[in-house]
Amino acid sequence: MKGQKPATLLTLPNLLTSFRLVAAPVLLWQAWQGYRTAFLLLLAVCFLSDLLDGLAARLTGQESEFGAKLDSWADVIMYLTIGVCCWWLWPEIVATEWPYVLMVVASCLVPAIAGFWKFGSFTSYHTWAVKFAVAVTGITLYLLLLADFIWPFRLAAVVCLLAAAEEVALTQLLPEPKSNVRSIWWVLKNKNDKA
Repeated sequence: MKGQKPATLLTLPNLLTSFRLVAAPVLLWQAWQGYRTAFLLLLAVCFLSDLLDGLAARLTGQESEFGAKLDSWADVIMYLTIGVCCWWLWPEIVATEWPYVLMVVASCLVPAIAGFWKFGSFTSYHTWAVKFAVAVTGITLYLLLLADFIWPFRLAAVVCLLAAAEEVALTQLLPEPKSNVRSIWWVLKNKNDKA
């Protein structure tokens, strides 16, 4: 972030990520007002922006440390927002599925806290496992809320925990924070190649 001019921060990937930060209070308001359909539509756009920001960064050559950190902040805020909103809009589902909802929220918070504890800042690994977990969680959340299809969401919660465990392991393994790490296998392979 040091040395970057403000104009270089206004990139398409960063704007896509920032959309989720701006959308979070709107999602909270929609949930508080009981607007389920509007909430689900805006949430779908948020999930899409999460998918597109990294892709846009790679395709345009605009990957940056700032963008990676911004994305991590947006992810934490979105997961907390989703948890609160679902509690307000579907309290009966959250009450019965609370262990799995808690697993999903914890999978976002625990790696962030571990990184902050060790490095003094949130990590921004964006591993393949986390990307897969986010995609699966987004799809299964809609199946749960719209069709009361429970078991896929439960499996997604386990996938989230496994992805989180990899991130915590990366934090323990790496001597300093590193953004956009593919997997723990990739880090170990590169470490062995350098040895």
